[in-house]
Amino acid sequence: MEKSKVYFTSFKATFSENLMQKLERLIKTAGMGNIDFKDKYAAIKMHFGEYGNLAFLRPNYAKVVGDVVKEFGGKPFLTDCNTLYVGSRKNALDHLDNAYRNGFTPYATGCQVLIADGLKGTDEVIVPIDGEHVKEAKIGRALMDADILISLTHFKGHEATGFGGTLKNIGMGGGSRAGKMEMHNAGKPFVRTSKCVGCGCCTKVCAHQGISVTEGKAFIDEEKCVGCGRCIGVCPKDAVSTRLDESNDILNCKIAEYTYAICKDRPCFHISLICDVSPNCDCHGENDIPIIPNVGMLASFDPVALDMACVDLCNKQPVINGSILSANMEEHHVHEEDTDRFNLTHPDTNWRSCIEHGVKIGLGTDKYELIEI
Repeated sequence: MEKSKVYFTSFKATFSENLMQKLERLIKTAGMGNIDFKDKYAAIKMHFGEYGNLAFLRPNYAKVVGDVVKEFGGKPFLTDCNTLYVGSRKNALDHLDNAYRNGFTPYATGCQVLIADGLKGTDEVIVPIDGEHVKEAKIGRALMDADILISLTHFKGHEATGFGGTLKNIGMGGGSRAGKMEMHNAGKPFVRTSKCVGCGCCTKVCAHQGISVTEGKAFIDEEKCVGCGRCIGVCPKDAVSTRLDESNDILNCKIAEYTYAICKDRPCFHISLICDVSPNCDCHGENDIPIIPNVGMLASFDPVALDMACVDLCNKQPVINGSILSANMEEHHVHEEDTDRFNLTHPDTNWRSCIEHGVKIGLGTDKYELIEI
């Protein structure tokens, strides 16, 4: 396969060009304007940051991307799907409050915010792909209703997938609650009886009569349960939970297949910023010391090549003293030049499985030409 072009620029700025202007020059040079945006809806898929986390991308970057879309005649909106876990982004109302609190307001970014899978994470589109692990992807409806997809990604570490890059931003982030259930779990949800008050909200949304309330506590019949996750969304006490028992390698493969489902058959463009490289996902309600220094901004039409280029650039960076990565190097007695920055940050992960599966299913290539501007 021919090498994909990945465009790169550092975070160095001058008196004549600040970082926002530099990002605009990057995405225009990378060819974003080759997409026909005229009167088209453009979903800018990003992460608004969990409350308490300060490593997420600043809203200023989202404004740049939105303004460029408008310049090309498009109609941009910022979007993400609700979370599977309990937190400040579990439903659309809390999610919007959190996005605004973190600065992603229409006044700051020039874009409206739409939570792609609706109020309770159940507004989805079923996308048939007949993949190795996923037969029908469950994607947030607003993402699939958009004419064009633009991913704006904060590149960082991740405790399950190794790193959180473009594929994870699109694939995991674009899945509805049922989609996230499918990616994260080999099994079904269960009820934490200590939290359950027997209100019966979960029984009302179960389309398969898989939940009953006995002696004031809900019970999920795994034989009837299809793993849609709707019970998680409606539980007022957060008593319904998941086991998160899928292997990390299969999780990565499912993420690649979900990314394929979202990207296929429409124009896509991808942007990734390697800054504040926290060891864990922006879904955490905190962020730790970055594991490496800030690197730069990248853009490409190929999401696989973009992730691969980001990993390679990160692996050339010095390790920040006092970080989790630094502590793990000391514990395992390895030298900096021999250290895969993400594998050693989370030794139980294998980020390569996502890249390799993305190549296998035709999502992109891991061979790239890095063009510095």
